[in-house]
Amino acid sequence: MSLPSFDVIRPRTEHAAIDALARYGAEAQMVAGGTDLIPSMKQGLFAPRVLLDLKPIRELDFIRFDPEQGLSIGALTRISTIVASRLIAEQFPVLHQAARTIASPLLRNMGTLGGNLCLDTRCLYYNQSHFWRDALGYCIKKDGAICHVAPGGHFCWAVFSGDTAPALLALGATVQLASPRGPRQVPLAEFYANDGVVHIAKAHDEIVTEVRVPASSSGWSGVYKKLRIRQSIDYPLAGVAAVMQKDEAGVCHEVRVALTAVNPAPKLVDAAILKGRTYDAGLVEQVAHEAIRTGKPLRTSASTPEYRRRMIRVFVRRALRELWLNGQAEELTIAIDDWKGR
Repeated sequence: MSLPSFDVIRPRTEHAAIDALARYGAEAQMVAGGTDLIPSMKQGLFAPRVLLDLKPIRELDFIRFDPEQGLSIGALTRISTIVASRLIAEQFPVLHQAARTIASPLLRNMGTLGGNLCLDTRCLYYNQSHFWRDALGYCIKKDGAICHVAPGGHFCWAVFSGDTAPALLALGATVQLASPRGPRQVPLAEFYANDGVVHIAKAHDEIVTEVRVPASSSGWSGVYKKLRIRQSIDYPLAGVAAVMQKDEAGVCHEVRVALTAVNPAPKLVDAAILKGRTYDAGLVEQVAHEAIRTGKPLRTSASTPEYRRRMIRVFVRRALRELWLNGQAEELTIAIDDWKGR
């Protein structure tokens, strides 16, 4: 699989990149780390005439924190930089854990936060070579008219498989975008369209410039659980991000749970039942059950939908118990509870 021919333009400022996007229109595509786009181009999924290489735009590579304004991370910040940040590890542990699970050290050194948030949706029938897709008759997401995951409908079920998105969703993050029309800010929960084809609410001439996390989310306990075939490189087959704010008596004042890799968009799970309560295995089980109602894994990956659905329930249960009990629950107890809650 070879790359198609294309021209490369390397704008050095945000404004230059916006001008280039406006000039070339649909013929242009942005690339930063290229860890997702370049393999897709080799598979014939994209063939832009112009690639806008954003890496030289240093103004979009930063991590800033203000106790009153919160956390800001530039879209071109490398995943490895986020993993290495002591600030993020201490104040936003769910994001640190999620970033640490992404791919391999080499790919984390290349990949950027903006790229991870804008990952293309994927499934067994889409992320294949042109020869393979041609033999199948293509799919609704690329060149075809049918979704092979759910052939009876006209909706694309390709899933979003980013790791940082559920963590940032749980933290109440917003995305800053820039275009010829000026900047705009979108809550991350509204940035994803839950559609396998048009999966993000970003116009073609818009650039993701930064991600902001409110100061009120700093210092919360957080964990990220990821299911994958191998313990490195692979995208998640299912992922759970959970954050909690509780007092010394163990009373939960705020909690958020988010899922990834089981829907065309990352999703928040309704966990409001836990607020104002101390640890209760029954309440945790109710949230775990709500999670499998929210997550709708279909036949989009090498794993079965049934197993991914079960693991979502197990991960939610484990994450909430870990946050509430400060990781003090013994592994044997966890295993027994997981078995009982099947």
